[in-house]
Amino acid sequence: MSDELKKGLEGVLVAESELSFIDGDEGQLVYRGYSIDDLARDASYEEVLYLLWHGHLPDSDELAEFTDAMRTERSLDDDVVELVRTLAAQDENPMAALRTAVSALSAYDPDAGADTQDREANLRKGRRITAKMPTIIAAFTRARDGDDIVAPREDLGHAENFLYMLNGEEPDEVLAETFDMALVLHADHGLNASTFSSMVISSTLADLHSAIPGGIGALSGSLHGGANQDVMEALLELDNSGKDPVEWAEDKLEAGERVPGFGHRVYNVKDPRARILGEKSKALGEAAGTPRWYEYSMAIEEWMADEKGLAPNVDFYSASTYYQMGIPVDIYTPIFAMSRAGGWIAHILEQYDDNRLIRPRGRYIGPDTREFPSVDER
Repeated sequence: MSDELKKGLEGVLVAESELSFIDGDEGQLVYRGYSIDDLARDASYEEVLYLLWHGHLPDSDELAEFTDAMRTERSLDDDVVELVRTLAAQDENPMAALRTAVSALSAYDPDAGADTQDREANLRKGRRITAKMPTIIAAFTRARDGDDIVAPREDLGHAENFLYMLNGEEPDEVLAETFDMALVLHADHGLNASTFSSMVISSTLADLHSAIPGGIGALSGSLHGGANQDVMEALLELDNSGKDPVEWAEDKLEAGERVPGFGHRVYNVKDPRARILGEKSKALGEAAGTPRWYEYSMAIEEWMADEKGLAPNVDFYSASTYYQMGIPVDIYTPIFAMSRAGGWIAHILEQYDDNRLIRPRGRYIGPDTREFPSVDER
């Protein structure tokens, strides 16, 4: 057994997966053999969920059955709605509220007591959790803002329905397609921190209602999912500063601060998801007559590449894309969780299928064995 220390488990292989492949040198992301470029532009989020969970793209009948089943699971039990209202009234952090509400869903899930090795029960639970997370986020946001909660509709797609519940009106086709694309881009990304956290939990044979809140907790940190909110707050700071974007970025770095949205543990080049969302951010800005957000981002990206050799990650452009869609900044990370739940569930299913308890070891560097003193001798 090797005694080489790998801080952060960097470069350590801990599992085999059929779900997603990342080429960090070429800037490629693939779900089950399909390029993220093709999936983002041509597949719905529901199709990607089916692909991740079942191993193949659905035919028309399979897709219709799957989407119908998802749509019927969107509503929340009245007690969960009241819990969400209570959390909103307490001004709870949105990610903490989502984590708590998802955990509470187990009390109303008919498969809650099923054996964790029952794949069909896990698929049903996963479908319910994924269908209800958008309802939780929209209900929390509206309750917090003093608006009436909007019930989900069964005649709208997953992305379209979320925007409807959030804003109280149906989104136009461009916004619905853009948001659906964002969900596809965030659905899976290898063994990132939140995915691995959910796998560790499920490796104990804990259930989905335990593992998914664990993933939400891991995603909430600013070094993972929380970075998208940090990016938009930084762009708003820039907008209010009156500075040139490059001057602003230089000042940030000279002050010992960082420019969020740059660098990635896996990618050595521009994140392919950032490339796709950058195009959407540009298009939304031009259509709305507010191109400055994209222009700010491009100026910073070019300077960071030239001066620091750093490329943007997905958070750098998802931030301005969401902002131009009118989505509140502090629910960017819950939206990330809403999408990534599909990937978490897929990895948990893989873990259950070939389970071994995940139990790494640490190197002890404390004192040698010591004599135990009585309380009077201390």
